[in-house]
Formats: sequence, structure tokens, C-alpha cells
Amino acid sequence: MKKSVLTRYRVMAYVTAVMLLILCGCMVAKYGFDTGADLTFVVSQAHGILFMIYLAFALDLSSKAKWSFGRMLWVMVSGTIPGAAFFVERKVRADVEPLITDGGLAPAKA
Repeated sequence: MKKSVLTRYRVMAYVTAVMLLILCGCMVAKYGFDTGADLTFVVSQAHGILFMIYLAFALDLSSKAKWSFGRMLWVMVSGTIPGAAFFVERKVRADVEPLITDGGLAPAKA
């Protein structure tokens, strides 16, 4: 597997997690203090689009790492829990890094 597959998953995991935390703050402002409805709308739309990209990258990573359906689902659902994606990303990185090839030529076997 190429390193770029893991890298783009990691970037989207962090971006999605940060956007979800910002969205939670906007929701508190909107429903707790009756302010920021327009900002909440914009942030929610941006988070929705970024989350779909995150799902596509997580699916790509899971297919290349040959994960089970349960593990793939666990990684995808972690993007819906505020803060969970930070912890899951670290676990995924630790598990997937040994599978990464350097892209160089492999020595010929006799």
C-alpha cells in the first residue's frame, strides 16, 4: 500500500474531527444562546461535505488494508463522535504503517 493512502485518510480524519468540534460549538451558540444561526448553517454544510470525503478515504484505506467490515464501520463511525477520530486515527496509523511499502523496486527472487 502506498503512504499517500494513509496520509490522505489522516488529513481528513483531523479535518473532520476539528470541523465536528467547531460544529458542536456552533450548535451550543445557536440553541443555548440564540445566536449564530447563519454560521451554524455554513459550518454544518462544510462539515457534511468534508465528512463524505472522509468516508470515501476511509473506505479506500480499509479496502487496501483488507479490514473486516466491522473494523471499517468502526473507523467510519468514529467520525461522528466528537473527539473520537483523534484517538482512532492514532490507532489506525499504528496498525497500517507496517503495511506501507516504500515504492522502490523489490529484489528479484531466484
